[in-house]
Amino acid sequence: MTRRTVIIAPPPTPNGDLHTGHLAGPFLAGDVYARYLRASGRPVTYTSGTDDSQTYVVASALRAGLEPQELADRSAAQITATLEAAGVAVDGFAPFDQGYRTTVLDFVTDLHAAGAFRLKTVRFPYVEATGEYLVEGLVAGDCPVCLLESRGGLCESCGHPNNFDELLNPRSTTDPDAVVTHREAQILVLPMEEYRNRLIAYYASHRDVLRPHTEQLVREALARPLPDFPITYPVSWGIPAPFAETPGQVLNAWAEGMAASMYCTWWAAAQQGDRTDGFDEHWLAENDIELVYFLGFDNVYFWGMTHLALLMAHGGRYVEPHAIVSNEFYELENQKFSTSKGHVVWAADLVAEVPRDLVRFYLALTAPEHSRTNFSRAALDSLASSRLVEPWNRLAGRVAELLDGVAEGTRLPVSDTGAERAGIIVDRFRAHYELSSFSLHRASDLVVVYLDRLLKQAGRTTAGDLPATGDLLLSVRALLACAAPLLVDLAERAEAAGMDLSLPGRFTAATPVPALRLPTLSTAVGAFAAPAEPVDARV
Repeated sequence: MTRRTVIIAPPPTPNGDLHTGHLAGPFLAGDVYARYLRASGRPVTYTSGTDDSQTYVVASALRAGLEPQELADRSAAQITATLEAAGVAVDGFAPFDQGYRTTVLDFVTDLHAAGAFRLKTVRFPYVEATGEYLVEGLVAGDCPVCLLESRGGLCESCGHPNNFDELLNPRSTTDPDAVVTHREAQILVLPMEEYRNRLIAYYASHRDVLRPHTEQLVREALARPLPDFPITYPVSWGIPAPFAETPGQVLNAWAEGMAASMYCTWWAAAQQGDRTDGFDEHWLAENDIELVYFLGFDNVYFWGMTHLALLMAHGGRYVEPHAIVSNEFYELENQKFSTSKGHVVWAADLVAEVPRDLVRFYLALTAPEHSRTNFSRAALDSLASSRLVEPWNRLAGRVAELLDGVAEGTRLPVSDTGAERAGIIVDRFRAHYELSSFSLHRASDLVVVYLDRLLKQAGRTTAGDLPATGDLLLSVRALLACAAPLLVDLAERAEAAGMDLSLPGRFTAATPVPALRLPTLSTAVGAFAAPAEPVDARV
């Protein structure tokens, strides 16, 4: 039986809608990978939810003049709608409800009972005037590792943690004029050094599915003492900690991550008809799922170190991730997306103005896989038109010309050579959809490359030569099947017209290909054009 793959896109913080930088990262990558697995006949569950406990919700709500829960609820609805509008088909977007809280509390309570946590006195930035401890999204300063501006908990630039009083020149994010001192508090922590050897062993066996920047961060982190990871915080926003040692404290939102992902998996599986009694059942080691994370580089330390240690602390009860696929920042006109500065393109607005297939193609082509890349609306319009829409519609027009007089659905013969070459197209795409070399950029670039090749082949094909036309149509069918995880609306219209877009292990000449006209693309939202007029594609 084929193992089920569970794909996790880390739950976004519900302090606003998703901007285009969010969409270009884990969500699109996870969606494309999930669609590829389904087309290959491999079972998959793709899921996410929202991370309501993050203190960023509090900071953003204060700036917006809202109650934190009001902002979280509003943002969760916006995020869900935006993902749907962008064609990101999560199998279930879990709510932050009682089931979520129960899963989190069971997860940490079991660890507490097993003696996994330690009570520790630590220093936090503190505002005397308000009696407020500053953690995570409530505090900013300079990173002690790379010296760049950072928020509490983790540095977005270098990826290293700063859990307690490590930030240089700390300041309040909600009141920049507040006088910040430091104050001690007793909290529960996970002693990360106790998991060093297991973490080293894990990464020694998973290097083939790590991107270079992730591998660098792991190497740097393991080259120094691993700082204790806070399980509780002396703040008021979050799930109340159920431990007698830390009265009045809440759970660190980052300590919820693995339990939250288990609940998201349960929720999504239930939408697929696979409802179980235990919220964590799908993650049990004996169920042998293949767990894959798609996430931004700034989340790697938590998901790849502290979250992994929390799983390990359960003594082999749960599966460990098979792969961690990271991405870098996606910039807007060569500057970082910034909602506070109004330097942002909202994903919902973009897909309302540009057909989402074109948006997905451009975001994949410019995906920030190994370094920062740039979003430009002018480049989107130009590249999508010149590299995708125009050549695809020329190909559709040429196919219509070659099929003139051939009844729709007529089975056309395929040669051994035609079957072999169609298989080569699929193999080349598989190389960029499989995790060891997963790349949205290369996959979208292959769409462009093979469009050019098939246009040349179409130009050399003579009307009435049914074997040659069959070979062409089989290669077109292969290309469209491979592009389907990216071009979801084009694929849907092709399937509605009768085209099989599953990804086979191989093609053979024994199976003829049906004569089908190709749907076309448009640069206008909502415009689903009829098959293109014949265009001379001979070159």
